[in-house]
Amino acid sequence: MKNSAIITISFTILIALSLLSLSIGRYPIVPKELYAYLFTTGSYDTNLPIVLLSIRLPRIIAAIAVGGALSIAGASYQGMFRNPMVSPDILGVTAGAGLGAATAILLSLPPVGIQLLSFAGGIGAVLIAVSISKSIGKIHDVILVLVLSGMIISSLCGALISMIKYIADPDDKLPAITYWLMGSLSAIRMEDLYIVLPIIAVGIIPLILLSWQLNVLSFGDDEAKSLGINTFFLRSLVIVCASLITASIVSISGIIGWVGLIIPHITRMITGPNHRILLPASFLLGGIFLLSVDNLSRSISSVEIPIGILTSIIGAPFFIYFLKKSKRSW
Repeated sequence: MKNSAIITISFTILIALSLLSLSIGRYPIVPKELYAYLFTTGSYDTNLPIVLLSIRLPRIIAAIAVGGALSIAGASYQGMFRNPMVSPDILGVTAGAGLGAATAILLSLPPVGIQLLSFAGGIGAVLIAVSISKSIGKIHDVILVLVLSGMIISSLCGALISMIKYIADPDDKLPAITYWLMGSLSAIRMEDLYIVLPIIAVGIIPLILLSWQLNVLSFGDDEAKSLGINTFFLRSLVIVCASLITASIVSISGIIGWVGLIIPHITRMITGPNHRILLPASFLLGGIFLLSVDNLSRSISSVEIPIGILTSIIGAPFFIYFLKKSKRSW
């Protein structure tokens, strides 16, 4: 009953916040005009359809999808690795996607080319990390080697990004690369969502369906195998799904940190460790969090602040606070 109430309340807050977000921005919309456009046939500003349908609605959908999907990916990784300090970029997918996007911007590719190369870079980074762990993991702890491989790939991609920024045109390419790496939802169009949302759904659905197996895996490999769980297949599936989710998100929004780390952690403190409730609750709370931060980013000053900066500023102190308040054992 408690978990059902949490899901219901979170969903209600998300819907209310989405309606509120329609009126927030550089072009203010009073509630009366918004109500007239959405629910009646009364008169309203003729610019309203363009502002709502072409600018704000795609951005709201993107904020919910990005925040929710990153939270589910983070919660799945934390369950698989049995560590609440794990985030979706642990295997280098974010750094790889950033390298792909930086390369595309350096080559003056169109927005579609940037998204495709970013997605390919994220998936490629994970494949390299997994390949490294397989080649040397037979004589070491598999999980530890996998994490270390991800750290190596992230560091290498970070160095390559720095090299690209160093050789990029300082008047044109360098600002574009820097701004993209900060993360933003301002340039997302509905056409981008048509492509990305199905990929996100392909990654989320298997994780939801196999959430009970993540519960078993969190007790350890021996217990999971004794209950008939194929731990190798389950880990591989989680890596594939979480990588698809993260790479597709980074390809359209840039690098948005901390969401996949702090939201699953906070949700777990509210709902408990049961992934059958934890995953959908993480999606809702992640959507609420990122939509709130996005509203803040486009209204706090005269110039829009990249959302990746705000998530870091907000996320780091919150995580320190919750670490101090949480129990010693996870």
